[in-house]
Amino acid sequence: MKKSIRIFITGSVQGMFFRQFVKDQAEKINIRGFIRNLEDGRIEIFIEGNKDSVDKMLEICKNGPPHAKIRSIEEKPEAFQDFKEFKILNF
Repeated sequence: MKKSIRIFITGSVQGMFFRQFVKDQAEKINIRGFIRNLEDGRIEIFIEGNKDSVDKMLEICKNGPPHAKIRSIEEKPEAFQDFKEFKILNF
């Protein structure tokens, strides 16, 4: 079963290699989508794949890399977009 979600993360995450960490983890478990910094300081992540992999990736995003300090996470279900890879986007 396919699943897609959009995640917004608030905290001390920009400049902490958070985007590359998420991309590396996504590629390991066959997640597609994107991650980008937002101008308001949050990070936006769109992930899609099979349900189990998306659920696992959500947990990875909630924890982040060792030096990230995540204050809040907002999740929003999305329509499946059929991305072909996981990308780091700029503003």
